[in-house]
Amino acid sequence: MPRHMSRHRFPRKARGSLWSRRAAYPVLAAAAVVVLLTVWVAMDLPPLSNGGSNATTRSGDPGWSATPGAPAAPSPSASPPSSSSPPTASPSADPDQALSERLAPILKATTASLSVAVLDVEDGDGADYGVRSGTKTYDTASIVKVDILAALLLKAQDQGRVLTTQEKSYATSMIQVSDNASADALWQAIGGADGLDAANERLGLTSTTGGSGPLWGLTQSTAADQIALLSAVFGIGSGSPLGSGSRTYIQGLMGGISAGQDWGVSAAGVATGLKNGWLARSATGLWDINSIGRIVADGHGYLVAVLSSGSVSKEAGISLVERAAKTAVAVSAAEDARDATGDAGDDGTTGDAT
Repeated sequence: MPRHMSRHRFPRKARGSLWSRRAAYPVLAAAAVVVLLTVWVAMDLPPLSNGGSNATTRSGDPGWSATPGAPAAPSPSASPPSSSSPPTASPSADPDQALSERLAPILKATTASLSVAVLDVEDGDGADYGVRSGTKTYDTASIVKVDILAALLLKAQDQGRVLTTQEKSYATSMIQVSDNASADALWQAIGGADGLDAANERLGLTSTTGGSGPLWGLTQSTAADQIALLSAVFGIGSGSPLGSGSRTYIQGLMGGISAGQDWGVSAAGVATGLKNGWLARSATGLWDINSIGRIVADGHGYLVAVLSSGSVSKEAGISLVERAAKTAVAVSAAEDARDATGDAGDDGTTGDAT
């Protein structure tokens, strides 16, 4: 019986005999219990427990939970993360790793492979992505035409002369409309693969090898080497073996690529110099699609090179190259932002089908 009931005293005028008073106690006690339970339920209070019971309280479920020892279910916000949930990936501070991560979904959607490189022309920062399936170099197709012209200009410089009228005509057609007959003529003029390799040693290309015989389009190279070539052409850094007149000449031709051939790295910004190459391999029917050049994006200059092989069509290869170029520039731009805030034809003689 609750303690306050044991102290209850009736008014003197209501007292009867000792027996009548004792007989009334059970009735009054029962009535008090009924009143107490009524008030308890009306107030939606937790059920009475037996001392140290850990019976759960009402939590919106129908009825009462009174299972001894059952802990209260944690709220969703308090649930620990699932061990199967992948951690949130933070952007990599390493530009090469960041480029690899950003290219991963692009490569996942194709069977083609890529070699990609980008260089900030203002601060010299860059990033490059290699290749997959163990491939070390790529067919250059017609992007080698820039290299052929650079080799021709180096030869003319060594001879202390300017290009002849015929050489200039070949150079214009070779670069601006990707004329293969003009490339054949200038390939012979520089001494073929030997002449190209000798020029590339001076230009800083370390992983490029001229195509055998007349097959200049099968010259092997990497995106990193193409950035070295572009750096010499556009005078990025120091020590370009090309004189200022030679650099200006090549830049002018690369700035006048004909309509219909102005795709590629130009998708990442405004192209101030461009050269593309495309080649359907007769053995597989798959395409080599390449693009190199200098672009300006958001007022910032970049050298970009994308080499690819194994695309199922020319159009698919162009799309792949353009997405890779945009990704490379975006990674370089992100690196610039971090710096700003203080954070860290197997049987043919031509190199492409024009």
